[in-house]
Amino acid sequence: MDRMKEKEKILEEQIHELIEGVEGRISLYIELPAHTLKMNSDVPYSAASLIKLPILLEGFRQIQEKKLELDEVIPVTPEDKVGGAGVLSHLSPHTKVTVHDLLTLMIIVSDNTASNLLINRMGMDSVNGMCRLLGLEQTKLNRRLMDFEALEMEVDNHISATDAVKCLKAMENDDLFQLNSRESMLRILQNQQFYQKLPGSMDRNVVFTANKTGELPGVEHDCAIIRYKHQTIYAAVLIDELKDSSEGSGLIMKVGKCLNDYLLT
Repeated sequence: MDRMKEKEKILEEQIHELIEGVEGRISLYIELPAHTLKMNSDVPYSAASLIKLPILLEGFRQIQEKKLELDEVIPVTPEDKVGGAGVLSHLSPHTKVTVHDLLTLMIIVSDNTASNLLINRMGMDSVNGMCRLLGLEQTKLNRRLMDFEALEMEVDNHISATDAVKCLKAMENDDLFQLNSRESMLRILQNQQFYQKLPGSMDRNVVFTANKTGELPGVEHDCAIIRYKHQTIYAAVLIDELKDSSEGSGLIMKVGKCLNDYLLT
């Protein structure tokens, strides 16, 4: 067995050992340089904030097509503000924010108000069109963020681990996006402020990470681009049906540590 295959085997064994004792439904898709680990990777999950990835992608597609401008100013009225993650809901009434800042806040602090303003501006159908364009078979935007009335009627947003990785890869190398768009999206993702899951135990001084998390009660997700020198890993871990959410986030961090060690050894 050559060195690379031995490393892949060890990693796979480590990850299977980690997930054995965890309560909850687990899905993962981990694309290594020469091998892919999959578990329930095409099963749709409640997307939580991972749905913000196709919103970001559609935003930059519309910017390229001149349907949207990065410096366009969007007013934030008191009626627009929703709770949960983010900062816009805590700012003064009648704040005005650029499209660039909305896209940035939506990702780096998972701002729900910013996400909804972008959905309103671009259209829910357009975001779902982007999902189809990228071949995201299990991903659909069905409701705005923090719309609990829709959730009570079992109207939810969905994504799979496979689709989350497709979104990440589109930001790096999809012909659909110009180089400056891909660089901008990657820079936003790299500036993520919620890095306690997959990147949580990584040596971020030497390992590049760009990630997007998602949380709901009983739900813990993360997906990331992880790079060391010329080796890149695309990873998504989705967990639901958790009684203890900290168990899920802890597991995702341990998976990230395994990926870190895989790259550095």
